[in-house]
Amino acid sequence: MAGVTYDTGALVAAERDDRAMWSLHAGFLAEEVVPTVPAPVLAEAWRGGGRQAGLSGLLAICAVEPLSEEQSRRVGALAGKAAHDDIVGVTVVEGAARRRDAIVTSSDTHIRAIAEAARARLHIEHI
Repeated sequence: MAGVTYDTGALVAAERDDRAMWSLHAGFLAEEVVPTVPAPVLAEAWRGGGRQAGLSGLLAICAVEPLSEEQSRRVGALAGKAAHDDIVGVTVVEGAARRRDAIVTSSDTHIRAIAEAARARLHIEHI
């Protein structure tokens, strides 16, 4: 595992103060692994306001990956190949496969189906 990518479910778990999520996050940081959060994941999870202070804290120690035109094309192609219309999930798999990251998600069945279409062998951690 080179690194880790958080899906929306991971951010929601952190926001809900899920102990397992915070334990995983602390473990990655202890190993000096900076988690990646794709920009579409952030957009899907973010609602603003003071209620997201915990999520803001988590994001301060993550790398938010912008969605470039080139990556957008790869994501679109993978979405077609996977016959999947959840662009956020496809973006997570595309980036994690490219970086050889593990994925932390609450939608492991969903993510596994996309990874299979990408022919990517990824460690998927259910949260």
